[in-house]
Order: sequence, then structure tokens, then C-alpha cells
Amino acid sequence: MSVVLGYDESPGAERALHVALEVATAFGEPLVLVYGANAPGATGEEYRAHRAAVRQAGRNALARAVTAADEAGVPSTVEIVDDRPAQALLAAAERHRARVIIVGSWGDSPMRGALLGSTPHKLLHLSPIPVLCVPTEALP
Repeated sequence: MSVVLGYDESPGAERALHVALEVATAFGEPLVLVYGANAPGATGEEYRAHRAAVRQAGRNALARAVTAADEAGVPSTVEIVDDRPAQALLAAAERHRARVIIVGSWGDSPMRGALLGSTPHKLLHLSPIPVLCVPTEALP
């Protein structure tokens, strides 16, 4: 089994990384770091250039998370998936037999997320395994 983390360097993802490391350590399981790199559009040179830039941004973001995992003594795997974040996380969770998917809940307001479909909102409705949504700010 494993712990899957959606990571994009946002403030919510940073806090979720710390929680994911705690969970992976507590269960003695590896951490799978996932970056959904779905570039808009489908054809042409502009798409290829954008796709390459998005994938490089993912590699840069995940390098920081790998360093944190190494420092915590948690084995990690990196996946940059050419899909929307929620679908990328669900597929990675299935491939790695995840115990839990962890994501930060930073960004959209709850109403906007419910209407437009934030990643945590989609995961909560689609995932067959538990999803842990970590708030950006620590609770008092």
C-alpha cells in the first residue's frame, strides 16, 4: 500500500506534504507524489511547448517534495501524469494501491469549488478510497 499526495507547491500542498509525511511515517508506507500536468488544447506546436513547460513545472515542484520526503526518511515515487489533477490522483492511487489520497484545500472558495469542480471536491465524490483534505491554515 502507499500514501498518494497531490502536490503543486501551492500553500495548501505545502501543508498537505507535511501531513502526508506524518501519515506515511505512521503507517510505514511509501509516499507517491503526483502532479497532474494536463496542458490545454490537443494539437499543434503551441500545445507541445505548453505541455513541456507544464511538465517541467511539475518536475521542479516535485523535487522540493522529494527532498522533504528524503529528509523525513520516507521513500517516495514521483509521477507527472498527463491528465487533470483529480483523474491523475485517482489513477495513481489505483496503480499504487493507496491507503489514502491527500490534497491541500487551498484556492477556490467552497462555493466556487462546488460549482466549478475543485480537485478536492471531485476526489471526495469520485474516490473509492479515503481522501484527506488538509486546510491551508492550521486550526487554532
